[in-house]
Formats: sequence, structure tokens, C-alpha cells
Amino acid sequence: MIDQLFGSKTRVKLLQLFYSNPNRSFYVREITRKIDEQINSVRRELANLLTIGIIISRNDNNKLFYEVNKKFEYNRALSEIFSKSPTANMSGVDSDGSSSDHGNIFKGIGNVELAFYTGQFTNDEISGIDLMIVGDVNKNKLDKFILELEAQENKDIRYVVMDLDEYKYRNQVKDKFISDVITAKKQILIDKNGILINE
Repeated sequence: MIDQLFGSKTRVKLLQLFYSNPNRSFYVREITRKIDEQINSVRRELANLLTIGIIISRNDNNKLFYEVNKKFEYNRALSEIFSKSPTANMSGVDSDGSSSDHGNIFKGIGNVELAFYTGQFTNDEISGIDLMIVGDVNKNKLDKFILELEAQENKDIRYVVMDLDEYKYRNQVKDKFISDVITAKKQILIDKNGILINE
């Protein structure tokens, strides 16, 4: 039914991809791999979404990246339709503090209080990392998760793991790394107790 309403299966898949990852930038070949559609169809629909103003693009290192245009007047409405969970808010986090996409995965690696993408995922290198995880994790399960994520994304992932006490302490003393991480553009995957949201 949504395909009929929006006129194209590829367009619907694109909208689902963008609104499930509202702070993330994608390039064309990455998009075609993720939504499993032909590149010509993807290019055509990206051009349509750009013309309407739903997404924006920018050139970085000779690659054209696309992401959600948060200033689009119907951004909130489209987010409610296309993000993977009906309870997801504009930060991409469900009411229980987890992203619909990754909450369950992180539950499998330990007690993760906070996790988010930045760096390569959001096209923002302020922090120098791609994934931040705060909590008590099982190292073997984490290593397996990172290997699977690197295979899925087809790139090396720079990540940092620390326990909640260390994170809070470093934040309290205005540690430069933590300050950069907080300032960086990010896609929150889990924020159980509103650690980031309340900062």
C-alpha cells in the first residue's frame, strides 16, 4: 500500500533507509547495496527526493553523500511513517532508549547504556571514531559484533568502549575526547537513561 501511495518501491526503500538513519550520510553504491535495487533506479529516485527537498547532498572526497534534510517541512511526518519503529522520535531512538535497528543486537553483547554512530557513519570526523559504546560488555561478543558490522558496512570501524563511571568522570572533567564525541554529529543507537539527550 505504501508503494502505491508513494509511487515507487525504490522510493519507499530509500525513505525507509534515510529515516531509519536520520543522522547518517550514504553514497550511491552503499545505498544500492543496502536496499538491493538497481543503481539507475536509485539515482533516479535520489534525484526526485533532492528536487522535492526531502534529502540533501554534499560532495566529500569526490563522493556524493546523501542524507535526510531535517529542515524539510514534512520531515517529522515522514519520519513517523518511515522510521522502523512507530515510537521512534527525531533522534532515532525508541521510547526505551534504543534504536529499533540495533537495540536487540547490543543487548547480546552486555549491558550497554549508550551507543551511537559518528565519524564515517555521519560524515563528521570531529571525534575521530565511528562507534562509541558505554557500558559493561563481553569482549568476545563485542569483537564478533564489530567483525560482522565491518563486513556489513564494507569498511574498518574505529570504536571506543568504556564503562559508565569512566564516561561520566571524563565528561565531568571536560575531557577533550569526550567533549569532541558529544559535539560530533551522531546517530544514537541506545541511550537507556537519556545520558546524551540530557547533556
